[in-house]
Amino acid sequence: MFAYKDRLQSYTHTCISRGDVTMGKKKDKKKGHGAEKTASKTDKKLSKKEKKDLAARGEDDIESILAELTKEDERRIEVTVCRCSQPSPRSNMTLCAHPERPELFMFGGEYCSGNKTFLYNHLFLYNMKKQEWSQITSPNTPPPRCSHQAVMLPQGGGQMWVFGGEFASPTQSQFYHYKDLWVFHVRDCRWEHVQVKGGPSARSGHRMVAFRKSLIVFGGFHDNLREYKYYNDVHIFNLETRIWTKIEPSGISPLPRSACHLWSHPDSARIVMWAGYSKEQVKKEVEKGIVHSDMYALTLEDKRSPESAPLKWKWQLLKPGGDKPCPRSGAASVALGNNRVMLFGGVVDVEDDEETLESQFYNDQYIFDMEKSRWHLLQLNGPKAQVTKEAQHKEVEDAMETDEPPAEPQQEEVVHDDGVFTLRIGPSGQTMDCGESEASAGSSSIAYVPKPRMNCILAHKQNIVYLYGGLYEPDEKQVTLDDFYSLDTSSMTEWRQLSQGTYDQQVWEESDSSEDDSEEDSDADIE
Repeated sequence: MFAYKDRLQSYTHTCISRGDVTMGKKKDKKKGHGAEKTASKTDKKLSKKEKKDLAARGEDDIESILAELTKEDERRIEVTVCRCSQPSPRSNMTLCAHPERPELFMFGGEYCSGNKTFLYNHLFLYNMKKQEWSQITSPNTPPPRCSHQAVMLPQGGGQMWVFGGEFASPTQSQFYHYKDLWVFHVRDCRWEHVQVKGGPSARSGHRMVAFRKSLIVFGGFHDNLREYKYYNDVHIFNLETRIWTKIEPSGISPLPRSACHLWSHPDSARIVMWAGYSKEQVKKEVEKGIVHSDMYALTLEDKRSPESAPLKWKWQLLKPGGDKPCPRSGAASVALGNNRVMLFGGVVDVEDDEETLESQFYNDQYIFDMEKSRWHLLQLNGPKAQVTKEAQHKEVEDAMETDEPPAEPQQEEVVHDDGVFTLRIGPSGQTMDCGESEASAGSSSIAYVPKPRMNCILAHKQNIVYLYGGLYEPDEKQVTLDDFYSLDTSSMTEWRQLSQGTYDQQVWEESDSSEDDSEEDSDADIE
């Protein structure tokens, strides 16, 4: 099964190697100068070839596409908030809960129909009480993007900070990575482009969290179809001074990666990083994907230092216990409060042989306790859990009539019960085909669970977890989802479907890129 850029950021392409400029002896300088000329000549030939390919596809260069989109947004002079139907199918968007109001904000994302890709800069508002969607349009909107990061803060009536991400041309033959920083002021529905010096380089697939009075950015990925790079750098944006600072934590740093999970744990003054994806070149034109499953803590070395003093950070490898999720990419996670995080879904590619990959999708759920550094498999109670006592009484009465002893009730280990939610350890989660919706086959109380998927999004507000969209690959197709669910974390009964979505209505249009690739192979060796 083929792999997609969105899921693992591991799409296949031909890399043109560039010679390093060697400094030293006089003849070496000449060689270096020649290498520069060769690289420049190669770039020109590639640029010329790319323009030919774009002309054949009827597609402008990506800078022209973005410039035209920016002009369209500049024509907006009013702010409008209009009720609308739910957002269209998409993945790799962001969904943020307002800190003080029962509202969710969805921004960006992408959709692929098979032969065409669409990137969005829509901003949607979901009213949790009315269960209604609205679309907000306003001047100075950020360009369309996916695989960005957004963090919602309470300052000034609500601020949604957005950094980075990527844009793709309709044929996915061109990609552009952003390094811009934006803030959406909720109170007056106004976007602000925060133009400051420094900051992380252009990237997507990074992670960003709020910590004290700052934003912390880690990792990410950049690929221009000629060369790629994964990052493990850490940048801090001070929300008061609006200054970027790159920090150099002590200790052994995690390997460079994208699509990891980053969780803020203010009680212990640390940030927890888990999992992620990267790839490495094992030989010419052959790359190997790496699914990371390690966990690190980025911790303040001196927690008592005054806020005016420079903060010193340290990386520390963690070895979490409990029932750990199997290695995967594309899972979604969200903080639940009480130092706990919820994880849902994901995918892992298993090599059947050297030519094919088999994708295994998940819809299992885990809880990670950041304070105890321990994983728990989450087993939902199911709709019948509320009448368990009545069912047991009936079982006893039936047993008295038949003179057979009643079955022993299944023992459940209560891990946590603080009035917010009750967590129980259950049997190992199961993965299912997309049409199925039962999570605990064999359980006396079967709970409804959304379809297996990757790259969906989660948000948590008022003891409710919301799940939207994502990707699934039945056979040789890629289906972008737009179903919408909620889960009450105070009862952990089962997921409630708020919108069924259009899964059964979507049509996959085969791309002709495979034919283009075969034609390009003959031109791959450019001198």
